[in-house]
Amino acid sequence: MSLLKEWRDHAYGLDDRTPEGKQFWLNYFGVEQGIYKQLLANPQEVVEGTVQELADKYETTLELMVGFLDGIDESLKTPNNVDEMEADTKVSLDIDYEKLYMNMVGCNAEWLYTLEEWEPIFSKEKRDTLYKLQKTSKTVIKPPKVGRNDPCPCGSGKKYKKCCGANV
Repeated sequence: MSLLKEWRDHAYGLDDRTPEGKQFWLNYFGVEQGIYKQLLANPQEVVEGTVQELADKYETTLELMVGFLDGIDESLKTPNNVDEMEADTKVSLDIDYEKLYMNMVGCNAEWLYTLEEWEPIFSKEKRDTLYKLQKTSKTVIKPPKVGRNDPCPCGSGKKYKKCCGANV
């Protein structure tokens, strides 16, 4: 069984309303925040190594490192093959910081996108712009409703009720 499948089976199999589940996720979010603080403190560095080496570097378990790698993968310039990761798989954390910030906002991970380590990377204005862009990207805008007697939007020149609306 791959490390990712083990991580997902264990982590997402826990009920976060139970004391065990709450403790697991609080621990994970603390580890995650610590890793992000270190990565954001040195944004020019592209961290590389095996999954086990990164777990050792960030002083965490292999399981939690796999969870971290699963979470950050969509924010990398070149994603790692997380589906087939093993302890000795080499990974690279070449982060797209705009994408990372927006993904943190999209996940409502306030404990991550409000870290003070973002301040040297993006100005307050840039962070506000990225925040707004991410929040509005999920907004659904419905087109105006076509009335029965309005011109048909297909461009035929007929009334909607005599053209495309006749089939509705």
